[in-house]
Amino acid sequence: MNPLTAQPPAGTLPASGAGTAAYTSSELLAAVSCRQLRGTRRVFAGIGLPTLAVALAQKSTSPDIEQVYESGVCGAHPPKLPETIADASLATGAEAILTMPVLFGYVLQGGWIDVGFLGAAQIDRYGSLNSSVIGDWHAPDVRLPGSGGAAEVMANSAEVFVVMRRHDPSSFVLELDFCTSPSPAVARRMDPLVPAQGRGVTTVISDLGVLKADDDGELCLASVHEGVTVEQVIAATGWPLKVLPGLSVTPAPTEQELHLLRHEIDPGRVYLR
Repeated sequence: MNPLTAQPPAGTLPASGAGTAAYTSSELLAAVSCRQLRGTRRVFAGIGLPTLAVALAQKSTSPDIEQVYESGVCGAHPPKLPETIADASLATGAEAILTMPVLFGYVLQGGWIDVGFLGAAQIDRYGSLNSSVIGDWHAPDVRLPGSGGAAEVMANSAEVFVVMRRHDPSSFVLELDFCTSPSPAVARRMDPLVPAQGRGVTTVISDLGVLKADDDGELCLASVHEGVTVEQVIAATGWPLKVLPGLSVTPAPTEQELHLLRHEIDPGRVYLR
């Protein structure tokens, strides 16, 4: 059976390969995101699945990875999974706690962040993000938290990873309802004087697969998860999705990754669903 064309029953995730237990979508996203971080030194990570992925990387593939939070905490080693960027546990064992002007003016704009790790409600084909409103700005269907530091993270990180819990045409869109965080390439086209030094979004991890940016910055399909077909991903994407050569099937979470996530990192299932 070809894993690129086989389809699982609707609403389920398959049991993974030999010796590995069944897993949830959030466990898959955390494990795949963690592997993408291999070799990364400094990560500016948002709360939620990005935090979960970095915590897993610290305990497995990348023990020296340094996590930077928007609240100014650098080199965080919290004794428990933080629930907000202002969680008091972040201060415990941190390498440094900086003021906001120093964090954004020197660390981020100074080019010290290897990967900015973000989430969003919508993403377009060149990696611009919407985390502000769904629908019309003046009468939105949903009003979202807004940028926070995401626009600065997008502009100044060497590259940006995005994790999306839901891959469908309302999230992966041809045109954003509102552009909260423009990709550096788009920002420079709008204004050549915009100080956007990073590459923008290079990797997107969704519940269907992994997208990678090509040489033009367009997001293309690089791998599909077990039981997902290429046709499913194309149908769930709001732009004509290109498929990269060498398309692969994403390796399933391992028993070690699932054990760490369930029993050491997030036993209370704060972010695991």
